[in-house]
Amino acid sequence: MEKVFWFVVGSQFLYGNEVLETVAVRGREMADAMSAELPYKLIYKATVKTDEEITRIAKEANYDDSCCGVVTWCHTFSPSKMWIHGFGLLQKPHCHLATQYNRTIPNDEIDMDFMNLNQAAHGDREHGFITARMRQPRKIIAGYWQDKPVTDELGAWMRSAVGYDYSHKLRIVRFGDNMRDVAVTEGDKVEAQIKLGWQVDYWPVGHLTEVMAEVTDKEIDEKMQEYSERYDFATDDMDTVRYQAREELAMRKILGREGSTAFINNFQDLYGMEQLPGLASQNMMYDGFGYGGEGDWKVAGMTAVMKKMAEGLDGGTLFMEDYTYDLTPGREVSLGAHMLEVCPSIAADKPRIEVHPLGIGDRQPPARLVFEGKPGKGIVASLIDMGGRMRLIVQDIEVIKPICEMPNLPVARVMWKPAPDLLTGVKCWIEAGGAHHTVLSTAVTAQMMEDWADMMQIEYVHITDKTDHSEFKKELFYNDIAWKLKEF
Repeated sequence: MEKVFWFVVGSQFLYGNEVLETVAVRGREMADAMSAELPYKLIYKATVKTDEEITRIAKEANYDDSCCGVVTWCHTFSPSKMWIHGFGLLQKPHCHLATQYNRTIPNDEIDMDFMNLNQAAHGDREHGFITARMRQPRKIIAGYWQDKPVTDELGAWMRSAVGYDYSHKLRIVRFGDNMRDVAVTEGDKVEAQIKLGWQVDYWPVGHLTEVMAEVTDKEIDEKMQEYSERYDFATDDMDTVRYQAREELAMRKILGREGSTAFINNFQDLYGMEQLPGLASQNMMYDGFGYGGEGDWKVAGMTAVMKKMAEGLDGGTLFMEDYTYDLTPGREVSLGAHMLEVCPSIAADKPRIEVHPLGIGDRQPPARLVFEGKPGKGIVASLIDMGGRMRLIVQDIEVIKPICEMPNLPVARVMWKPAPDLLTGVKCWIEAGGAHHTVLSTAVTAQMMEDWADMMQIEYVHITDKTDHSEFKKELFYNDIAWKLKEF
């Protein structure tokens, strides 16, 4: 189903039918023109003039599965009391576009007729008051509608809204439970479904092995052909690679049957399996599935949501784990990897399929993809359960070419410089409770994640090149008070 956004223009009957006809024509023109610059279609829906019209539009948006959000603009003056009922019912993300049809003030043409028609500066402020008064989450974009910064910001918000829509349909399959004694992989799955829309279901590893036994050689042959087209084979151990193909096919069958697009597994829960899924998980992530290691369903969900937001953008979006630092003064960097499961969407070159012992999990050496990450600006994001609320932590990073070759480390690896610097960033990350599992993206931006968090009405904190540890501690302290008050 094509995802679209509705453009709703506010006005009233005071100015007469001729003005309303002009507003409608201009609204349609603006929506069509902006659509050409946006990742999703913006459809002119209506020029609303009464409480009844606004309420009807809100109800229709709520029940239209193709509508991912509503963009409002007041070309003329739209008294805000008539928006109260509709805004109270609206369940889709809302963007307030504060713009005007004309770029400049026409010196010779401006008269009272012009003023009555072109008064967005008047109407948008009235419109903005009621959303502030109602404490309604909304995105505010200000600027001329034909300018690239405006359409860029609107397009980024659209991606966040598509992530919001996708999140409320997300189902996550847990193959087994989370790793024993690990705190951050725990969490309130009921709260996640209430707040984020995620349904997190358990399926025993025994069921996965049953489905693996049903996979045919023909299916495996087809999957091996896919591997050969996507990756370079750097192993002669085809039996091991074929076993990964069997695991992948079985997991896809179960996820497809359950309507799930994210999954977890756990190296402590591999009963009846010969290998931990490495290549299998990596290839599924390459196709857009979310994944979390060690049973971390929160990062699996975030990976799936952020991959959805990143569709059509350059860069990679992937499950990541902080492993070790280089603390050489002046060039401190972080090395991220995992035992196996790093998505090849960030690979600098064509990944290699290799087979090596794992040293953990007590199973046979698994096949995996080995590669280096492609340099670029990006973010790492961590969703944590603070007990009663969710907190989304985002940090700006710069992915770099690894400073050493690491010939004896046969896993995918990504190296980055965190903002504002490694040591300050580490202190702030730990202060906020950030997990060792993250979603790393060189496609999704921090602004998109802030917009998504606003839509979800969860706490958001951002570590940037301007972040000071002492001020960041104060922000967390004030946030804690504010969010505790919200609970009551």
